[in-house]
Amino acid sequence: MTLSHYLPIADRLIAWQKQHGRHDLPWQNTHDPYAIWVSEIMLQQTQVAAVIGYYQKFMQRFPSIPSLAAASQDDVMQYWSGLGYYSRARNLHKAAQQVMNSHAGEFPRDFEAIQALPGIGRSTAAAISSFAFGLPQPIMDGNVKRVFARYFLIEGWPGLPKVEKQLWQIAETMQPQAEMGTYAQALMDLGATVCVRSRPRCATCPLQEDCAALLADRVNELPASKPKKAIPEKSVQMLVMMHNHRVLLQKRPDSGIWGGLWSLPELDLAEDAQAWGLKALGFQGNAPEALTQLTHVFTHFKLHILARTMEVPALPLQAQEPAWQWMRLNDAINTGLPAPVRKILQTLAERQGGALATGQHQLALV
Repeated sequence: MTLSHYLPIADRLIAWQKQHGRHDLPWQNTHDPYAIWVSEIMLQQTQVAAVIGYYQKFMQRFPSIPSLAAASQDDVMQYWSGLGYYSRARNLHKAAQQVMNSHAGEFPRDFEAIQALPGIGRSTAAAISSFAFGLPQPIMDGNVKRVFARYFLIEGWPGLPKVEKQLWQIAETMQPQAEMGTYAQALMDLGATVCVRSRPRCATCPLQEDCAALLADRVNELPASKPKKAIPEKSVQMLVMMHNHRVLLQKRPDSGIWGGLWSLPELDLAEDAQAWGLKALGFQGNAPEALTQLTHVFTHFKLHILARTMEVPALPLQAQEPAWQWMRLNDAINTGLPAPVRKILQTLAERQGGALATGQHQLALV
């Protein structure tokens, strides 16, 4: 890989981006580091189509760093609810507060200072630097890894440290010193729209003439897939405790699955729900009834949920602590909840309203 090799690549990608790349996404056509930062965090592990609606609502509610920093975590989580990977939202909130406290409310321009903010790694810091400040920093998201792995015929799963190091070396060598934002966007767009994982559109690729994987007829083999492991499965029951049109929600710890979100009490599948209520909360509700079953697939395990309703005769004082809250059903549905918990409460609302359609008892979430 020589300088004469990579310069035409950068030139071709920049020319392709100007003519064929994406130019109308909500976070484009701006140099506002805050808007770019929010979009880059949302786009981590999440496709553009899923992000657009969340991004627009989030930016309407939190249009600036001061507005995000001043918001409560519950408010932030509510506007992130359903987007997944909730540590991103917590880190975004913490980083906004850090910018207010350590940078006088101004998003830092220094690359090291950007990377020091919670939730911002090297590639995200590079994207912000390129798009907002025009600084020549190489990026490395999943789309870029796929483009490089195919073009340079890089063997091995990109998540392996040895392979990732090789890809970063390529990115550093290829990085142009002009039109950095256009070049970075070109790499992202090429991977997202042309050099896609399945059925890549090689005939329309600006790099087709000398793509090593295409010349070797190995496009469908690269990049190598992550070594497969058996996905663990877990089964739990979630209790929808109700009293006077209110449901009992529990605030989950910041760390772990669904951190910082409101959820339903979660028990082992075989645990006695009435005995648990008496021991944990100081009351015993009526015998629980099955409401719905659903499955939620995380990146590292599969969760099977049996949702059961339980009428509670009174509001116990033990459930008035900050980690517990009684909410009216409609308010609960609209607060910061994990997607499967929202589905459970929506099923309950439909049943109470008599509008539960046939087949809605079984919900499958991905």
